[in-house]
Amino acid sequence: MMTNRRQLLTGSAGLAAAAMLGARSAQAQTDLTTAGPLGDVWLGPADAKVTVIEYASMTCSHCAAFHEETWPALKAKYIDTGKIRFTLREFPLDPLATAGFMLARCNGNDKYYPMTDMLFSQQKAWAFTDKPVDALSSMVKQAGFTQDSFEACLKRQDIYDAVTQVKDRGAKAGVDATPTFFINGQKRSGALSIAEFDKILEPLLAG
Repeated sequence: MMTNRRQLLTGSAGLAAAAMLGARSAQAQTDLTTAGPLGDVWLGPADAKVTVIEYASMTCSHCAAFHEETWPALKAKYIDTGKIRFTLREFPLDPLATAGFMLARCNGNDKYYPMTDMLFSQQKAWAFTDKPVDALSSMVKQAGFTQDSFEACLKRQDIYDAVTQVKDRGAKAGVDATPTFFINGQKRSGALSIAEFDKILEPLLAG
């Protein structure tokens, strides 16, 4: 009798644990598929067979390496040809990275990729200096900011909150390092090379 009761309790606990894991998995999927308050900035057709979501930090050297070494080839081979749909989401690892993403958002989503591309390509010139905020201010003037608009952007609580919300939701979806990619929902961490993307994408596109 005691054995049967123990087995029943164990079974119930197992079912409860499975249900909890299922709920967490469903929530993680919701966190992954839900855009932040400012929206996702997508590249590539909405009906593409493969969707790639990148979570990155503007001050992450591995992210900068990906955008310098892999991104041009990925964009030319898969995005510009309409094979995949891609978006970059904010996962700042420090206040300076948050500032970079805020500046990328302040002038509208059509300026998002030109700004993030510039900040990644020139990361060493502003993120790793003695006075990074001053260096960042000088750099974004290339993109049309003035000192006044630079300061005004970084004071915008709505954009700060939006960037933070994207990061928090990404963490709930399983992001714990940058860059992290979700390729049709499957997580891959690290600065993937174009050869690694080829191995992942080609079977998905052929299927």
